[in-house]
Amino acid sequence: MTYVTGFVTPVKTADKDAYLRCAQAAAPIFKEFGALAVVENWGADIRDGKHTDFKMAVKLEPDETVVLSWIIWPDKATGDAAEKKMMEDPRFHEMEMPFDGKRMVVGGFETIFEA
Repeated sequence: MTYVTGFVTPVKTADKDAYLRCAQAAAPIFKEFGALAVVENWGADIRDGKHTDFKMAVKLEPDETVVLSWIIWPDKATGDAAEKKMMEDPRFHEMEMPFDGKRMVVGGFETIFEA
């Protein structure tokens, strides 16, 4: 089964276009490193939770929007190798990152069911 790296990120609402440009620039590099798919989703209906929610997870500020993203890898080994390559690749270090990475939530997930 595939492996997924997931992200929940706060992005300044005014920076939506800049974020999209960043995602569009990064996607081909992820694909070069073995990604099967790269998906970016701009928050449209982020509901308030009673105990926790996406907004609380990233400490969302009033002028920000939650972005939910994921990268699908063929397996965990490919995802892990890609992460190492990203850290060494100057293209990522030169890229404008229009989001607060300190409040980004990141995790790796093994796919256990797919329909």
